Amino acid sequence: MAKESFDKEIQFLRMLVLTSGAFNRQQYADRLGISVHTFDKTIRRLKGIVNSMYQQLPQEQSKEFTETLRFNYYDSSDPMLLFLYRAKSVKESESHRLSLLLGAMNEQPLTAMELMEICCSGIEEDLPLPDEKTIRSDLKYLEEVGVIKKEPGTRPYRYRIQNDLVRQLSEQELLDLYHFIDVMANTQVPSVQGYLLRDGLKKHLFRDHPEKFVTEPFLYKYHYYSRILDESHLFTLLHAIRHRRKVRFLYFSPKSEKSYASMNTNPLFERETKGKLNKTLPLKVIYDHQYGRWYLLSYSRDGIRKFRMEGITQIEEDEEVTEQFFEWKRNELEEKIQYSWLIDTGRPVTVRVRFYNPEHTQSNFIKERVRLQGQWGKIVHEDDECFIYEIIVNGTTEIRPWLRSFGSSCEVLAPASLRHDMIAEWKEIQSYYESV
Repeated sequence: MAKESFDKEIQFLRMLVLTSGAFNRQQYADRLGISVHTFDKTIRRLKGIVNSMYQQLPQEQSKEFTETLRFNYYDSSDPMLLFLYRAKSVKESESHRLSLLLGAMNEQPLTAMELMEICCSGIEEDLPLPDEKTIRSDLKYLEEVGVIKKEPGTRPYRYRIQNDLVRQLSEQELLDLYHFIDVMANTQVPSVQGYLLRDGLKKHLFRDHPEKFVTEPFLYKYHYYSRILDESHLFTLLHAIRHRRKVRFLYFSPKSEKSYASMNTNPLFERETKGKLNKTLPLKVIYDHQYGRWYLLSYSRDGIRKFRMEGITQIEEDEEVTEQFFEWKRNELEEKIQYSWLIDTGRPVTVRVRFYNPEHTQSNFIKERVRLQGQWGKIVHEDDECFIYEIIVNGTTEIRPWLRSFGSSCEVLAPASLRHDMIAEWKEIQSYYESV
């Protein structure tokens, strides 16, 4: 699947989940900046992917595409929207060719020419025959992603499946490894590669020991859709940071009326896009655990820039910068976000808060949570009734939701502006509960 098409489907699925199917076809198309015809093609493509992933579902459960997002809500084996990653990487001809290559190498190590002969004899009639350059390109790709391994020796080189891990471990060790990957993929970020590794290991175990998976030992309720969807850009950005390369992309801000624009390859149908073209040097990627969002912090001509990764589309790498320049800008960024609760680069301010200890309980869960989540802040005073917490942060916007989450157990003492804002917010909330 082309990269541009994957961007479209990411935005399509994000909107589908967030709106719970409340939009009609025209509203979806308008929001995505595409035609209704393209919308219909996209949903047909997604239905095809879903049907191939969930062939085991009974007929009555496969009526509507929107229902598919609810099938495995409590099942950790297939988190929502992960199926997109399984279908986006290669075209149909590539998928068929790679399957033939892997099947052949699974039996014994083979050379590139031997693999080309196997591909030419086994490929379907309606698909193009591969040449030597194509086969060697496929082998290089499979070697880079760690699927195959080049055997030691002289030319012509032989390639084999790299499955030493599953061959060397016992059944119980593989089962323990599966459970470890299952926990880590569902609790850590990034997670997509962990899910794919776990699913591959599960298929291997299920072929030999299906009774081991009658029930899953761990179940997870997944909340953050953007966390999985935005990982499509994560490793591109990490690669650019590692090699000090700029990136280009079309960006749609959270306030934009549209979240996607198709590439205008036909001048007869060219139209103005709502997104903004950006060329910037990525410096840091930050994940917000509270809202499940990824952020890109970068340097552009107008200084340090911050982008929500859910608005990035059509991303490509650009030219490389010098190591001296990159380190200079990264140090500048680190200095600006030294006191950021998340990514705020505003003026530093001292926040002083009184937390009240819970009554009639031996465990002070308020203090435990403040110490766990309070970052570099310190408890500067405490007594039997309460304790006072102090922290220097860049602005108060990002810390405010965290303080609000403590409810009546938290009282802001300083700065005065934050205290007045909190009072106004709680008065507004109180007005919602006045008698009708």
